[in-house]
Amino acid sequence: MGKSDFLTPKAIANRIKSKGLQKLRWYCQMCQKQCRDENGFKCHCMSESHQRQLLLASENPQQFMDYFSEEFRNDFLELLRRRFGTKRVHNNIVYNEYISHREHIHMNATQWETLTDFTKWLGREGLCKVDETPKGWYIQYIDRDPETIRRQLELEKKKKQDLDDEEKTAKFIEEQVRRGLEGKEQETPIFTELSRENDEEKVTFNLNKGAGSSAGATSSKSSSLGPSALKTVGSTASVKRKESPQSSAQSKEKKKKKSALDEIMEIEEEKKRTARTDYWLQPEIIVKIITKKLGDKYHKKKGIVKEVIDKYTAVVKMIDSGDKLKLDQTHLETVIPAPGKRILVLNGGYRGNEGTLESINEKTFSATIVIETGPLKGRRVEGIQYEDISKLA
Repeated sequence: MGKSDFLTPKAIANRIKSKGLQKLRWYCQMCQKQCRDENGFKCHCMSESHQRQLLLASENPQQFMDYFSEEFRNDFLELLRRRFGTKRVHNNIVYNEYISHREHIHMNATQWETLTDFTKWLGREGLCKVDETPKGWYIQYIDRDPETIRRQLELEKKKKQDLDDEEKTAKFIEEQVRRGLEGKEQETPIFTELSRENDEEKVTFNLNKGAGSSAGATSSKSSSLGPSALKTVGSTASVKRKESPQSSAQSKEKKKKKSALDEIMEIEEEKKRTARTDYWLQPEIIVKIITKKLGDKYHKKKGIVKEVIDKYTAVVKMIDSGDKLKLDQTHLETVIPAPGKRILVLNGGYRGNEGTLESINEKTFSATIVIETGPLKGRRVEGIQYEDISKLA
């Protein structure tokens, strides 16, 4: 076969090698060229292009080192923020994932000689929380993004509001119990001993419903049941039958009145309705990109969420260009349609329900919607915040 044959084993092996990582000692950071063996690296060092790069670097070596150090730091912190967030993780795990990318900046071109020195520097600069353990150094990213800080303040405010609501509910329950006890006379129970006046006397227990109110166990003399006793029993049964319609009417009147339990259930339902989570992404909604890190091509552009990954990340297909981007929810915002259009509720007690936008209140940054799906279909909800709803695709 010819030397330039594309399907020869050697050509295939060379392509496989070129895709993967090679040895660090045969990499030239100035030229950003990876050599496969020692001979290739030696030939590269003797080449004219490499000599020109060395001349440029010799004029101001500190400038090049600062540039590579800044690139390494930015890429490392971006990976730490995206991949692990604010979780505590071993520094070597982050570094191994960072160097798995072929085009990464090598540490031997930066101002830090070892990963431990870089980790300590991150701690001194206040970029991460670092701590040393017997297993090595651990780092934790400190998120100082204004949007993240604002969201944390909102969550703390919401938790405080929930605690205030719980206190109000407890006071309301106490007030209802106090009002209920005011209208009734509390009967003090009288406790008596089980005693026999006569050895032949039998002790009997009254297990009727009203037995626990006055005396749980009373002693009574056994007597033979005669005709008069049967008559008395029959008369009492007839009286009970006559009283039963009146008691049923009273129970109906009580049911009509709103009890304290119903009011408490309504408060609990309202509390569930206002329950929120820190993630809001849902498939098939339209969102807008607000980050400037992707350039002016995507800034303030709209797209459709095609897939949600780990609750906080979405695969967004741009409406204009059709490009697919993987973005965090902090880089996106909801889209409010015109009144009459369909929307999806993203947060709160109505989360996951589709509805129709009825009106918008620009002063309070809220909207009024009508629920169209689920058991609450037809319900009109006011005061829904902009960030809790988004236009459906």
